[in-house]
Amino acid sequence: MPELTGSQFIGPDRSAGGTRTFRAANPATGEALAPEFLEASPEEIDRALTLAGEAAAALRRVPPDALAAFLGRIADELAALGDALVDRAGAETGLPRERLVGERGRTTGQLRMFAALVREGSWVDARIDRGDPERKPVPKPDIRRMLVPLGPVAVFGASNFPLAFSVAGGDTASALAAGCPVVVKAHPAHPGTSELAARAIRRAVDATAMPPGVFSMLHGPSPEVGARLATDPRVKAVAFTGSLAGGRALFDAAARRPDPIPVFAEMGSINPVFLLPGALRDRAEWIAEGFIASMTLGGGQFCTKPGLVAGIDGPDLDRFAARAAALVERHAPATLLHAGILRSYEAGATALGAIPGVRPLARSAPPADAGKTQAAAALFEADAATLLRAPRLCEEVFGPAALLVRCPGAAALEAVARAVPGSLTATLHATAEDLRAHAALAALLETRAGRLVFGGFPTGVEVCPSMQHGGPWPATTDPRFTSVGEAAILRFARPVCWQNAPPEALPPALQDRNALGIWRRVDGTMTRDSL
Repeated sequence: MPELTGSQFIGPDRSAGGTRTFRAANPATGEALAPEFLEASPEEIDRALTLAGEAAAALRRVPPDALAAFLGRIADELAALGDALVDRAGAETGLPRERLVGERGRTTGQLRMFAALVREGSWVDARIDRGDPERKPVPKPDIRRMLVPLGPVAVFGASNFPLAFSVAGGDTASALAAGCPVVVKAHPAHPGTSELAARAIRRAVDATAMPPGVFSMLHGPSPEVGARLATDPRVKAVAFTGSLAGGRALFDAAARRPDPIPVFAEMGSINPVFLLPGALRDRAEWIAEGFIASMTLGGGQFCTKPGLVAGIDGPDLDRFAARAAALVERHAPATLLHAGILRSYEAGATALGAIPGVRPLARSAPPADAGKTQAAAALFEADAATLLRAPRLCEEVFGPAALLVRCPGAAALEAVARAVPGSLTATLHATAEDLRAHAALAALLETRAGRLVFGGFPTGVEVCPSMQHGGPWPATTDPRFTSVGEAAILRFARPVCWQNAPPEALPPALQDRNALGIWRRVDGTMTRDSL
């Protein structure tokens, strides 16, 4: 494995100017991992942001093909790290090798997806309405509009995806694709993995002659580093994946700025699952098996983990509950990402079980080993009336736990759907007859989630152009956007229009000659033709 330095990446330079130090730990063993890492000093943060600000103007002049080559080169450099990246990520997170190999493929795949999007170019949404000086009673002006980069973006690495939502993950890839310099705050739970990914990006910067300040990476377990990034006037947007408390703190800090900026935070999500009568009648046990597999996948540490399942009470729901409980009891405790998550999970599960009217249904029988940061899976149950009296039952418990809600009828099922806060996903298991009979429930779920899943389970987010990974508060701070898929790039761009601009003042995408060959809306019609 390449030797790690524990330093910051400030544009093209390494920097070790801080005085506070910390180490990563292997959650499966409790072992402290070398080396010591330095927290970024205020001076280092300032230097990174100065370079990002300088790079912003230069990056706007980089041709799409060159920017696409940069993104593709990052993917190549990540892949070239080989086992070193996967081994270090495994040591810092306790995640199995197979999972991390797949996540590395997802990370390089989404970089190449954005490279292709930038190379094709039509994402800038160029619109041209030609003027008409003869129009009466007043001449029609020539109006041309397209998306342009916001400017430097602060990206906060996530704990649960050390590759795909971290230093070289989807937030970084989509911000760079939009033409925005990126300053990453590495997650303190996997600083070594972050350093390796940062090296790959820096090699890509050098190989493709990108502006020096296009990328920096800072370490910082303390809140001060994140607060400085969110409140510095040189930062024009923030991307965050993590807890509701952390996302809300950044959102509030950015809103208090003299110049408030968007914070695209993905936070808490309970991802409810609704079981309709026909589906329960036909496949109660199969649904239970899929639900528990989804609930416990990755130790229940996926943002799309289903944390609540609701159905109409009766023998078929009893079949579901019996099979789900048996699977939970047999489920081996899982190593969580770090001790802080384990403490939070245990506190959340204990509080959930202590709410009057909530009954424990099942818990992992094999004992959990705290020395290995292990958590036991847990399943609770309550009736709909209890949930409606206790809104806390609708809060996310991050880890392998869920609540089964028994409803006396369709009206109660809809009441539960209304009570559930915004989520990334909502799932329906239903027959065609169920969907006709419960059309109101399906329509209601459109208001509660960004992705509706039919007949499946929410874990597993396909990286594709049509994916929506975002939902109403508290799932995200802005449900209009996604953090997965091609449309993630739209978070980091804003529209500008040019009115009666001379040809030499127009960007290439809006000039009469369509040299880029992109799709443009000209006088209301989509075309690739030059004017």
